[in-house]
Amino acid sequence: MHPAADPSTATRATRDIRVVYIVDDEELVRGALGSLLRSIGLEVRAFATTEEFLAASRAGGPSCLVLDVRLRGQSGLALQQSLLQLDLPSIPIIFMTGHGDIAMTVKAMKAGAVDFLSKPFRDQDMIDAVTAALDNDARRLEVRRSLHESRVRWESLTPREHEVVLHVATGLMNKQIAANMGIAEITVKIHRGQAMRKMNSRSVAELVRKMDALGLLQDGI
Repeated sequence: MHPAADPSTATRATRDIRVVYIVDDEELVRGALGSLLRSIGLEVRAFATTEEFLAASRAGGPSCLVLDVRLRGQSGLALQQSLLQLDLPSIPIIFMTGHGDIAMTVKAMKAGAVDFLSKPFRDQDMIDAVTAALDNDARRLEVRRSLHESRVRWESLTPREHEVVLHVATGLMNKQIAANMGIAEITVKIHRGQAMRKMNSRSVAELVRKMDALGLLQDGI
């Protein structure tokens, strides 16, 4: 019998796959771009319309969208605005056009586009733009995963552990915390140690950074 696959390994593998979405109504362009990006080991999903792209499922790993400005039906700029209005998870957008102008470029970049390439562009320019966009998205996802993990860990603390580490974050010593909370100093040490372990923090500075990232120090929760 083959050993059962580790679900966490499968999740990591899916999470690490880099996907490039292409939206262009010219089949030749979709094919050429797809071949170029697959040649450097990327997964490519191409669509002829913005509607097809919006209806498709999204991968969980780093991704970016290579989007033509001028499309039959909804334009690329209109899709960019739709994504913002729908408050969908952020995806880096690289615009391309054969009819670009300064106004279009400014509008796209102000709305968050990461690059704007005029056709015809060099293969290397597209590769560089896509690589940079995927690297940025990978960093964004890592920050989001780290925050989620910290939030889950924070929620695993008991109310008393919450209270202790909030005092710790203000710089109070164990003796001062004990006096404020009306408990023994040894009890503070136990709660503090358990909280540090649950938060996977090896120092007070690391613990405070995680709490600050979660907004706990401002909220005082």
